[in-house]
Amino acid sequence: MKEQLKVIFASSEAIPYMKTGGLADVSGSLPPVLRGLGQDVRLVIPAYPSALERIGHCWEVAHLRLPGHHEPIWLLEGRGQDDMPVYLVHAPQSFERAGNPYTGADGLDWPDNHRRFALFSRAVTAIALNHAGLDWQPDVVHGNDWQTGLIPALLNSEWQRPATVFTIHNLSYLGLFPRTAFDELLLPADLWRMEGLEFYGHASFLKAGLAYADRISAVSPTYAEEIRTPQFGYGLEGLLSYRAKYLRGIINGVDYRVWDPATDSALAGNFDADNPAPRLLNKQALQRHFGLPLRDDVMLLGYIGRLVEQKGIDLILSILQRLENKGGVQLVMLGSGNPELERGVRHAQWHYPRMFSCHIGYDESLAHLIEGGCDAFLMPSRFEPCGLNQLFSLRYGALPVVHATGGLADTVVDVSPESLAQGTATGFTFSHADPQGLWYALEKAINFYQKTPETWRKIMRNGMTQDYSWRNSAEQYLQLYREAMEESPLPSVEGLKSEA
Repeated sequence: MKEQLKVIFASSEAIPYMKTGGLADVSGSLPPVLRGLGQDVRLVIPAYPSALERIGHCWEVAHLRLPGHHEPIWLLEGRGQDDMPVYLVHAPQSFERAGNPYTGADGLDWPDNHRRFALFSRAVTAIALNHAGLDWQPDVVHGNDWQTGLIPALLNSEWQRPATVFTIHNLSYLGLFPRTAFDELLLPADLWRMEGLEFYGHASFLKAGLAYADRISAVSPTYAEEIRTPQFGYGLEGLLSYRAKYLRGIINGVDYRVWDPATDSALAGNFDADNPAPRLLNKQALQRHFGLPLRDDVMLLGYIGRLVEQKGIDLILSILQRLENKGGVQLVMLGSGNPELERGVRHAQWHYPRMFSCHIGYDESLAHLIEGGCDAFLMPSRFEPCGLNQLFSLRYGALPVVHATGGLADTVVDVSPESLAQGTATGFTFSHADPQGLWYALEKAINFYQKTPETWRKIMRNGMTQDYSWRNSAEQYLQLYREAMEESPLPSVEGLKSEA
């Protein structure tokens, strides 16, 4: 039996304490599963007001003094899911604010984000080096995205440091700050170099994580390949290609305790792969909620996500007239984002009142109902590191129609004569993120739905029986942790003696 690993999992957000995106889902779900595999995993997050409220009882375990930061900083400890230790970095001047973790109520980035997340990274580093008075030192520190990118850089030169793993959830967020921010933070001078965090005259916290972590992961195998190309690399493709040996793609998992159509309380009718008939109740509930004609025979399409160009919303808007001409189709949408695209969505809702309806904003219960009631789910993203909604859709019997990129390419098997014969088809994919590509896949899906309902039900069952639970992903992360630990960060004493 392999020895238990001690792991710090550091993230700027985690459900149920704070969520702005998929990072929170991963950070709230993966650590408890790792603990279930027998590991001593502890979560570290900033002490946002929502986190302090949702953690409930917590207590002070340390008062931290960090280089370059003069505000009061405490380390608090509470208990999360399955009694997991959760450490909260309590720095009221930095984290007790209105708005979300990264932007104010005006939607603009906090001007001191470099200080806020450097403070967080330094606090995690103190825990990692057993300088926080916990009498506990991890074997591995696992950071996530730019907000924790300084952790591997700060630990790199430390003797007897833990191994470091850094996960890229979305490479487009570079954590970019001016040179003056680097100087202000009193970071080690040798970090400012092309091989370090310097990025075209700026400091990139994300690049720091990529340059100094012992192991790097991306949230799908295809995305791990894509980010090594100019199209998806954001100027970091050279570094990622250089470090390809240390980079691995691991698909995110799904918490099936939350996403289970057989028990989901947000649904009008519960169902499973053996009894999908109650899905019709959800379809009818969706049509009523969105004010669309109640018709069981139409193909109901769904979309959930940000209304931004990356997600391909403009592609969806561009094919609405074709959908209208095709007939027998309705579309419901849930999300918010770019004001111009929101206006376009509202105009389309006015122009196609019997076919298209959108809820601007977000509603978790409605998201579950869309997954459980629509016949097919649209994800025409221009890029998608992993994607979670297609995994929810598979389990809920809504066939995904996706652009074959990133995690979408890894998790959706296109309907073809071969995949139908092998019983592996789970959805419809297209290769080019343009209106014609989306229409090709969508028209194919509509034709299957309308003309071959028995085949449609078989494809639906294929998707519903897929297993994307967190356990498989967690075992891959454990392997990555062990690989990171196997390479000694610094020469051993014996090695130094032999060289003398």
